[in-house]
Amino acid sequence: MSPTSQSQLEGVQDTFHLYTYYRSSCSARLRIALNLKGITPTKTFINLIGNAQNGPDYTSVNPSHSVPTLVITKPSGQTTKITQSISALEYLEEAYPHLAPLLPKDVDARATARTLAQIIASDVQPVTNLRILVRIGELGGDRLAYAKEMMTAGLKAYEAIAKESAGKYSVGDEVSLADVCLVPAVWGAERFGVDFSELPTLKAVYDRVSALPEVQKAHWNRQEDTPAELRG
Repeated sequence: MSPTSQSQLEGVQDTFHLYTYYRSSCSARLRIALNLKGITPTKTFINLIGNAQNGPDYTSVNPSHSVPTLVITKPSGQTTKITQSISALEYLEEAYPHLAPLLPKDVDARATARTLAQIIASDVQPVTNLRILVRIGELGGDRLAYAKEMMTAGLKAYEAIAKESAGKYSVGDEVSLADVCLVPAVWGAERFGVDFSELPTLKAVYDRVSALPEVQKAHWNRQEDTPAELRG
């Protein structure tokens, strides 16, 4: 991965606004990607625990009542609003291909990166997000056991593919969308006590990606809306 240079960034006249929440893994995907691309958005913080996502102000922004939302404004004043993280990541790749590309050049490697990203986005995160866990508890289920089981299953699928595709990172030796999605998923899995002993490829990749300053800057414990007692 080549860091975005100042000269490359100067060619981007658009401005960016991110609706985010410090604990949201989907928001973290965009924080990581934007950092890698050298883009600094303005931010609005949506407190999911405080139910701000269901308030009328944010509902008018994102009718799915979820974060993140990315708003891109052109110099002309035209705006593009994207209310799903994977769509936003793909948009960044297509609209600004010169800024730290997160998809491999090889078409087959691209498919692998997208497959791994979708394992996280479709098989891991949705079944363990806040509103699902709340509903599991309301139905009398063990939220922690459920989340751990579902995360483990999804990450095992990731491991099975990544052990064939990984180099330094999930797909070869360049950071990709797969890594951008993996890191926040591991943050969540750590909280729920997932055992990584059977995920050696995934864990090694995660450790290398986590060492990048752009990823460290995006960590949930370093955000402006992170409660003071949780900051690190």
